[in-house]
Amino acid sequence: MKLLITGTRGTIGPRLLAAAHQRGWETVAWDRSQADPLDEAAVQAFLDRQAVQGLIHLATGPEAWAAQLARFAGERGVPLVHVSSAMVFHHQPDGPHGLHDERNAQDDYGRYKIRCEDAVLQAAGHASLVRIGWQIDDSASGNHMLAALEGWQQQQGRVSASPHWRPACSWLADTAQALLGLVSRPIAGLVHVDSNAEEGHDFVAIARALQQRFARGHWRVQADGDYVHDQRLVGGQALVPPLSARLPLASNG
Repeated sequence: MKLLITGTRGTIGPRLLAAAHQRGWETVAWDRSQADPLDEAAVQAFLDRQAVQGLIHLATGPEAWAAQLARFAGERGVPLVHVSSAMVFHHQPDGPHGLHDERNAQDDYGRYKIRCEDAVLQAAGHASLVRIGWQIDDSASGNHMLAALEGWQQQQGRVSASPHWRPACSWLADTAQALLGLVSRPIAGLVHVDSNAEEGHDFVAIARALQQRFARGHWRVQADGDYVHDQRLVGGQALVPPLSARLPLASNG
């Protein structure tokens, strides 16, 4: 398998590359110095040179780029996994959020993700359009939950966590395996990947479990109820293990 991945320098990209190499797959990272996403001709030339057998689109970029990648995948019969976000859903009305619930994001990022979803689905109906939540990893830096909570503790002297927020979240390594699995066994259309979908742990419980697992005795986890949202992504296949398989959590059912 020769796999093209955009966004290899982001949160998921390095883990995804490592997981693909463990499977013996050849990977090609998108090179913006060779193909600016705003340059349609350069993008097409880059795609034509690669002769890839699968494509995972992680990167942030213009919706037109996402659509062009999707058209290429459709024309070549190449599996495409486009990664979207739980942020397409606003917290009102509350979740959990099903595959076909109204996407009603109020912020710029969520609206951008909605536009990308539409561009991809219009260009390639065979694409796997994957919504994910906040990722969890054991690395010291990056845009993931453990690093963020550590940053809150250092900056604010506490980890403020709402017991009324049930976040969509998954272990980063599990998400990487799920995305690769969708290249091997595509699911056309919308896909939800959320380790908290069934168990429904609140953010306080998750923060305290992370504190225990990673020996963050210096954290001061405080329940702060100012954010209310059941953000879970439900209705999809169980492509990742439940959160309690990774953390010392009791199932909430």
